Amino acid sequence: MQERDLARTRKWIRGRGTAAGRRAEGERRRPPAPDWIIEKSIGDGPPASVHVGGCYAAPKWPRALGVTREQAREALYRQVPACPHCRPDAALGVLE
Repeated sequence: MQERDLARTRKWIRGRGTAAGRRAEGERRRPPAPDWIIEKSIGDGPPASVHVGGCYAAPKWPRALGVTREQAREALYRQVPACPHCRPDAALGVLE
């Protein structure tokens, strides 16, 4: 009976190690965070704002769209508002 309990405990420990390994592998394979984010409006409206990647005020998927530096500059030139918290307009040199 104790051997059966010991076997079950060892199996449980192996399973825990496997889950931790899967979690670590997922984090390793996760794509890097985008450098620039365009926040989409709710519904079909125009973009709501431009953010620096990692901005705490930027929304999460599906309302956030990772874009290139050029796309972020283009959006700011098209009068998409800049986030007042992370100031992508200053980082991109698009100040008025």
